[in-house]
Amino acid sequence: MRSSTALLIGLATVSLAGCASIFGGNSSTLDEFAVARNAPLVIPPDYALTPPAPGTASLSASDAQQQAIQALFGGPAPRSAGESSLLEKAGADRAALGIRSQAGDAATQVVDKGETTRTIINAPQGDSPVATVSTPE
Repeated sequence: MRSSTALLIGLATVSLAGCASIFGGNSSTLDEFAVARNAPLVIPPDYALTPPAPGTASLSASDAQQQAIQALFGGPAPRSAGESSLLEKAGADRAALGIRSQAGDAATQVVDKGETTRTIINAPQGDSPVATVSTPE
């Protein structure tokens, strides 16, 4: 009986140990009433903007895109001697324009894989753990 009473008192003490107010501790919680209020929204002043006159040049989407790219990345940077030499040896002057668009096209055959390789790649998926394929001789 005595051990169960001591156990009960110990359990109560441990369960109340988190409450700082019981042991006289200083509570350091946030005060939700100490939050500063934001200034009220105001209507911006009227800058007397006028719509563009008919027939005048307007800013097109491509002009806006070019201005954004110019603002973000600046103008074209000059290439270093090492970069110019590398591009010259790689044949950058012989590259076709728009090759990046053509390389990802499904109709573009980048590498001639041969008939056997194409047959293996296009073979239907089977349930067998052993892969088999028949190619014409």
